[in-house]
Amino acid sequence: MPDRFPWATYAFLGLSILAYLGQSLGSYLFGADLVTALGVKYGPLIAKGQLWRLVTPIFLHGSILHIGFNMYALYVIGPTLERFWGTPRYAALYLLSGIAGNIFSLWMTPAPSLGASTAIFGLLAAEGVLVYRNAFLFPNSRKALSNLVMIAVVNFVIGLSPGIDNWGHLGGFLTGGAFAWFAGPELKPTGLPPVLELVDTRPSRRVWGSAAAIAALLSALTVAWLVLQ
Repeated sequence: MPDRFPWATYAFLGLSILAYLGQSLGSYLFGADLVTALGVKYGPLIAKGQLWRLVTPIFLHGSILHIGFNMYALYVIGPTLERFWGTPRYAALYLLSGIAGNIFSLWMTPAPSLGASTAIFGLLAAEGVLVYRNAFLFPNSRKALSNLVMIAVVNFVIGLSPGIDNWGHLGGFLTGGAFAWFAGPELKPTGLPPVLELVDTRPSRRVWGSAAAIAALLSALTVAWLVLQ
């Protein structure tokens, strides 16, 4: 496995925890969660130009159980994925998936929403693509893929419960999978045994071209939604 420290994973963890502390402190000091009020995904205020609400919900959570579940998932999935992807590309995956989930939710439901799960579902899809396209690295790749599919299905079923933004989960999952397919690592071993090195053969221009294309599509979807309001 590539020897990279998962800077982005721990940065996203830290930002989410700090944001939750801010949410809790605001509720304690002022009797109102001002951080959530300023950052939750809420269509009427997004329609008035508060576009940051498509980004900030990624770092906000509704309860200690909510942030605990999401940060545990990020801690389990994130470091390994980031080591294979590299920090800049992994950070793009996380943010594009999270934002896409919020935009998809914006189109599909008027309900306010928040949480890192839009991005987490993108990571889950990207992990599946990583295993599928680099199966030689994973001796039990079929079993790993089956487990990932089962985890995704179970979480989508749980997402059918009231108060859970499953549309956001779906948007993050589809975007993370698409970005992973077109921009994720394609690894090949080089060298001679016992000294082997994994080299990513994916051209960087394709990586960032794919990121730009997805960002352009998300921008177009946002503009179209604003026009229809």
